[in-house]
Amino acid sequence: MLELIKHTDIDFMKLKKYAFAFSGVIVLFGLYAVFQIYAGRANLGIDLAGGTSIQVRFAQPVAMDQVRQSIAGGGFPEASLQAVSGENIFIIKVSARGKEERMVGEKVVGLLREGFPSNPQTVESVAEIGPAIGKKLRTDAVFALFVSAAAIIIYLAWRFEFKFGVAAALATFHDVIMLVGIFYLLGREMDLLFITALLTIGGYSLTDTVVVFDRIRENIRLRKRSTFSETINLSVNEVLSRTVITSLTTFLACVALLLFGGVVLRDFSLALAIGIIIGTYSSIFVASPIVAMWRGEKMIQVKR
Repeated sequence: MLELIKHTDIDFMKLKKYAFAFSGVIVLFGLYAVFQIYAGRANLGIDLAGGTSIQVRFAQPVAMDQVRQSIAGGGFPEASLQAVSGENIFIIKVSARGKEERMVGEKVVGLLREGFPSNPQTVESVAEIGPAIGKKLRTDAVFALFVSAAAIIIYLAWRFEFKFGVAAALATFHDVIMLVGIFYLLGREMDLLFITALLTIGGYSLTDTVVVFDRIRENIRLRKRSTFSETINLSVNEVLSRTVITSLTTFLACVALLLFGGVVLRDFSLALAIGIIIGTYSSIFVASPIVAMWRGEKMIQVKR
C-alpha cells in the first residue's frame, strides 16, 4: 500500500489538551449558530426558512445590479440573487419572513418584465415553501442528526464497546457543530443540501474513526503490556498515512466540484471540503482521546 507518511512517532495524546481547548471554543460558537438557525435568524435557504425561489433566463446578458434594482424597486429589497456564469440565468430568492408569500413568484416575474421589456425572460422554475413547512424541515433535520448519533452509539457499542460508541458519536457531533459554526461565521446559505453535506460528513468522519478504533483493538491484543495512551499513539501513527491519503484524495474531488460544479453546488461542495478537514482532525485528536480520558490507562476487553 502506498505510504505518504512513513514511520511516524507523534505523541498525539500529549496534544489532546490543546485539541480539546480549540474544539471547545469552536463547538460553543457552533451551538450558538445552531440556536440562531433554529430561531430562523441565520442565512437559511427557502427550504428551511420558507419563501420563494425563481430561476429566470434572460435572452441577452444583463448586469446583476440592474436585476437587483428592478426587484428592490418593486418592494422586494431583501431578495437575494445568484447568477449562473455564462448562461444569463439568475436565481432569485425571496424570504417569507415579513412578506406576504402568495403570488410572490408572479410579482417578481412581472417586475422583471416591466424593467427589461426589450430583453425577454423565460421562467425556468418557481418554488414556494411556506414558513410552517420550513420550520418542520428544520425540526426534521435536527431529528435526523440525533437519530444518526443514536445509531452510531448502538453500532459501535456492538462492534467495540459502549465507550467507543459514545466517543464516536461525540466526535461526529463535534464535526457537525463545528461545520455549522464555520458556515454561520462565513455567512453562507444553509439549506437542505447543507443538511445533506452534514450527514455525509458525519458518515465520512465515522468511517475514519472506525478505522482508528479497529487498529486500537488489534494493538490491544498484540501489546498487552503497553498503556492505553501508548496503544492509541501507536495505532494513530500506523493509520496516519492511510488517513491522510484518503482525506487528501476526497478533498481534491470536493475542490474540483467546488470549482466546476456551478453555483447550485457551490455551498454544498464547500461544506464537504471543510467537513473533510474537520473529520480528519476529529478522528485523530478527538475520538480516541475521549476514550482514553474515559478509560484511563486500563486495558479494554474488546469483542472478537
